[in-house]
Parts: sequence; structure tokens; C-alpha cells
Amino acid sequence: MTAEPVAVPHVVNVDLAGRTALVTGGGSGIGRACALRLAAAGAAVLVVDRNVEAAKAVAAEVGGRAEGIDLADAEAVDRLDADVDIVVNNAGLQHVAPVAEFPTDRFAYLHRVMVEAPFLLIRRALPHMYAQGWGRIVNISSVHGLRASPYKAAYVSAKHALEGLSKVVALEGAAHGVTANCVNPAYVRTPLVESQIADQAASHGIPESEVIEKIMLARAAIKRLIEPEEVAELMAYLCSPPAAFITGASIALDGGWTAS
Repeated sequence: MTAEPVAVPHVVNVDLAGRTALVTGGGSGIGRACALRLAAAGAAVLVVDRNVEAAKAVAAEVGGRAEGIDLADAEAVDRLDADVDIVVNNAGLQHVAPVAEFPTDRFAYLHRVMVEAPFLLIRRALPHMYAQGWGRIVNISSVHGLRASPYKAAYVSAKHALEGLSKVVALEGAAHGVTANCVNPAYVRTPLVESQIADQAASHGIPESEVIEKIMLARAAIKRLIEPEEVAELMAYLCSPPAAFITGASIALDGGWTAS
């Protein structure tokens, strides 16, 4: 078992020259990795993030554009340029509390960011995709889109809703050359997760590697964090010609979590 980052080379052969892509939560973590991978394949990338400075930094890396908005603001989402060929719905956040104590405003906020915003972006992007007969929608869901954990009512229900939305879009878009799929990772090495690891290690008085193996990944067979680039490489494959027949799928990238 290792807590160290794992190098992830580009192995998917995909040419996205002339394509445009929109990535939410693109300022860090999985979103940043997806933006970099799409740009490496030749796509022009619009990086969307609540942290406008982070979005601008990634946009500068990829030679793309940046938009700093809160995806919970439906009017702001509607102002985004959605005439794109690829939509990667990645933005998300977490709140942990028992259902009986879960703040209703926080529950609604998570759903606006992780369900309503993807719906609005997909809804606006589909006419362009349909008109050209090609489109790729990749929804970064979670193992929690397939399994539940206690104290995560908003996150789990939002990811389950995103799974359903993705399947409906897959059925409607098939005749127009548009695919829609979910990628379902377990814990990914992101700044948010790494801070949680450090906090739990300090709280329990155990090494960070033990937090990963015995707490976070107790239900996974492979005891390491997923690298953001691993998620991005799967995303790239879903945009490639050999993946044209994959739609309406939920692809677990979970180290065996859902196998048991």
C-alpha cells in the first residue's frame, strides 16, 4: 500500500483538435486534470470554478478561457457559453451530518451545484451537439453514486440523481451522436481529501497511511488514493472513437469498493 502519488501517463489516443470543452470545478483536483488532459488532446477548454483565480491559473496552463461563478446561481450558469462539444460536470462539495441534523439550506445548495447545474449545462449544450451530430457528456459522479455512506445525505442523493440524469440524456442523445456517462471514483488525491486525511490522522493519533487504508478505503480492495490524472484518462477514453458505443454507463474507478 502506498500513500505516495502514482505517475499516470497519457495512454488514450484521442484527437480533439477543433473541439471545445467545458469543465466545471476546473480550478483544482479532478477538474484541473480533466482540463489539462482535454487541452493535451487538442481541445479548446473553458475552465469554470467558483475560485476565479484558480480557474484563470488553469486556463493559462491550457491556453483556454476561465469563468468564475457559483454553480448554485442558476442565472450565472445560464450566462455561460454552452455551445461546446464536450461537457465535464465535475464540480462538487461535501457536508457531513446525520439526516436528523442536516441543514436544509446546505442540502439544497449541494443539489443545486451537483444536480441542477449539470442539468442546466447539459440542457443548453445539447442543441449544439445535436446539430453537429457529435457530443460527449462526462459526469464525474462517485462511488457514492452507486453506494451510500452514513452522514452524507446530500452528497449521496445528489450523486444518485446525477446518475439518473446521465442515463436519460444517454437515451435521448443516442440518435444524435451524443453519449453521456458517469465516472465513479472512490477517494481521489485532491486538496480537499488530503486535508481530511491530515485532520483524521491528527484526531486519531495514527499515520496518514493508516487513515487511507483503514478509514477511507476500508471497503476498497486496493488501498491507495486515486490520482486525478487517472480519472482524467478515463474521461479522455470516453471522448475517443472506440468509446462511441459506451453510453448510459456508470464506470466504477473504485479499487474494488463496489465488488463486495
